Amino acid sequence: MGFDRFIRLYERVQTYPWWQVAIEVLVIGIVVYAIIRFVQGTRAAGALKSVLFLLVVATLLIRVAGGPEAFQRLKFLYDNFLALVAVTLIVVFQPELRRGLIRLGEGSLFRRTPAGDLAMVQSVCDACSYLSRARFGGLMVLQREVGLKGLVEGGTALDAQVSTRLLQSLFFPGSALHDLAVIIHQGRIRSAGVQLPLAEPEEMPDPTLGSRHRAAVGISKECDALVVVVSEETGHISLAERGKLHQNLGVDGLKEMLLARLSVRSPATAQSDRSDEAHPAGGEPMPEGIGDPRD
Repeated sequence: MGFDRFIRLYERVQTYPWWQVAIEVLVIGIVVYAIIRFVQGTRAAGALKSVLFLLVVATLLIRVAGGPEAFQRLKFLYDNFLALVAVTLIVVFQPELRRGLIRLGEGSLFRRTPAGDLAMVQSVCDACSYLSRARFGGLMVLQREVGLKGLVEGGTALDAQVSTRLLQSLFFPGSALHDLAVIIHQGRIRSAGVQLPLAEPEEMPDPTLGSRHRAAVGISKECDALVVVVSEETGHISLAERGKLHQNLGVDGLKEMLLARLSVRSPATAQSDRSDEAHPAGGEPMPEGIGDPRD
């Protein structure tokens, strides 16, 4: 009986236009691939595999293989608990869903002003150089597109211009705010003494890393911020982005990554661009007094 249902299902599929089936299979494949990539490496991945396995088995057993009168009690449970399963999935995958909605708003249509400038990057790098040499811990969150208002309100509001000396003072041992994070946005320190969410120990690339690195990875998984960490034990400088930790960068490596990710041009790049404008490729420098004929 169950085998006959599979045959009828196969015959019914053959009556559909092939191009519609191809489009549907392609769309379903893209959606499944996106979901797998999205939850890969997260704590929700194991739960998703279990839920999908149960749904596939239940659907094949009850809807496909079972006849109209078979598995009546299982059909009752299947029909009445699908809504409960949907709500359960929303609760289980709440962090991943929130992260996905946040990233959806980071598309090019929603882009705003640049998140930093050269002076801010230079101040952060100089402060990290000092903290690294002195073995003082530091944790700096560079906000980009996603707002961090909730975290800012939980710290001590400053709204001060970013400077190397101010950052050094904030993270100097013994100061009231040196153990927690500083949030920087558009060249200003918005808040200090900010408590960040910690990543789980199994999410860390190195189990020996301390709470600063766990906080950096934790907040970077929730938003698009760049998080700079200076280790108090080793003096190593790291950068967290999208839940990934780039370790042992050094000051030059940190500056290069910040400039690239904040779309800030270094003086050398700007000078090169101006030189290219003054000396077009394949020609001599344009004589003074001679401009575009259309002017």
